[in-house]
Amino acid sequence: MTSHTAAPVDTPTSKLVAPLGGRRAWAIWTAAVSVYVLAVFHRTSLGVAGILAAQRFGISSGQLATFAMVQLLVHAVMQVPVGAMLDQFGSKKLLAAGTLTMTLGQAWFAFASTFAQGIGARVLVGMGDAMIFVCVLRIAALWFPVRRAPMVTQITGFAGQLGSLLAAGPLAVSLHSLGWRTTYLGAAAFGVVLGVVMWFVVIDSPTHDERRDSIRLRAVGQTLAQVWREPGTKLGLWAHFTAQFSMNVFMLLWGFPFLTKGQGLSEGAASTLLSIMVVTIIVTSPLMGTFTARFPHRRSVAVFAVVLTVITLWTIVLLWPGRAPLWLLVLLCIAMAFGGPGSMVGFDVARSFNPAARIGSANGIVNVGGYVASVTCIVLIGLVLDHVAPGGPATYDVEAFRKAMSVQYLVWALGLAMMWHYRRRTHDVVLADDDYAHLRAGVSRRRTERAGAAEHRGATRA
Repeated sequence: MTSHTAAPVDTPTSKLVAPLGGRRAWAIWTAAVSVYVLAVFHRTSLGVAGILAAQRFGISSGQLATFAMVQLLVHAVMQVPVGAMLDQFGSKKLLAAGTLTMTLGQAWFAFASTFAQGIGARVLVGMGDAMIFVCVLRIAALWFPVRRAPMVTQITGFAGQLGSLLAAGPLAVSLHSLGWRTTYLGAAAFGVVLGVVMWFVVIDSPTHDERRDSIRLRAVGQTLAQVWREPGTKLGLWAHFTAQFSMNVFMLLWGFPFLTKGQGLSEGAASTLLSIMVVTIIVTSPLMGTFTARFPHRRSVAVFAVVLTVITLWTIVLLWPGRAPLWLLVLLCIAMAFGGPGSMVGFDVARSFNPAARIGSANGIVNVGGYVASVTCIVLIGLVLDHVAPGGPATYDVEAFRKAMSVQYLVWALGLAMMWHYRRRTHDVVLADDDYAHLRAGVSRRRTERAGAAEHRGATRA
């Protein structure tokens, strides 16, 4: 496979201003990832506030799903244009714009009293959220050596899950003790603080690259077409699509009602299970990063393994007579959490097939996958719940959720089929590459030499 280096190259037009992977790199990454933590917090805040939101706005299950659907749909639709703008304007400006937009959205949500106002607020949150993650990935790709990029990418993913942990615990407590308005205004205030810190710390690139100044918007369409033509980009997109959505659906909206109304757990126990998911993501992300760095040609296999494990445990839970035991729900949550690191593999695959100048566009395309799948599944679950439990959250039970959660199998079937297709396409491209052919020939020759040497030693001993 032809190597497309993600890190900047020191050329006459590209002067290194700081060492890759040094202290400044980590400081810049930390400032950027803190904004990503806030974005994940905003994104997942409805997970524990869903039932309160339904009561506050007087809405049905389908309308409650619309909150999350609109937020994620805006997020997904914006990924490709955000990726193009990222390649054009850099990370710092987009991080600032995203932080400001999220902050305005959460402040509006604090005062919203009607369904329409709530929708408008979630649109702003989704728009701002859409600008954050791909910016942090670009910073990681440019500020760290290529060999460390998979690990830093995974660390970025699990660091962001601290936002989910804050939403599952402190946010739930704050909503009950301080109330809706104070809680969401406090969340908006954090956006102001982190945005200011980010602005003074983040630098787009460790190089002064004069070539980027010559890039014009007319090249954006060509860049997107080039990125999309790479089968590795499409494999990354479908890996993200297939691995992430079940975790998103659970953590962003339907997990808390499923556990409390469907499985009969207390709110405290449900929050604990959501927290277990976050901790699992944090623990397993470095392991997945290490695996993908050491075995790059087994990355899609890892994603298949994660998805099939999640499908197996969901099948057991949904077929269990009555409510599932707590230990089984814990296993389910742990398995779903693996989908977070699993979906991050998609970005690493796309990075391998695209040069540094197209990283933003590639990441934007990949990031569409998981959110399109999540939006689709969240809406379908809401529609099924409206049909089988028309009385709203008060009438949710285990049978209603058994039927509603089964719609996930449709999304899994599509995702797995497309992953398998583009895995074969990518494999064909890699095998046809001259560099890879030479590498395989060298490996085969060394194996033959080692086998011959071992046979000679055995004959000598005999």
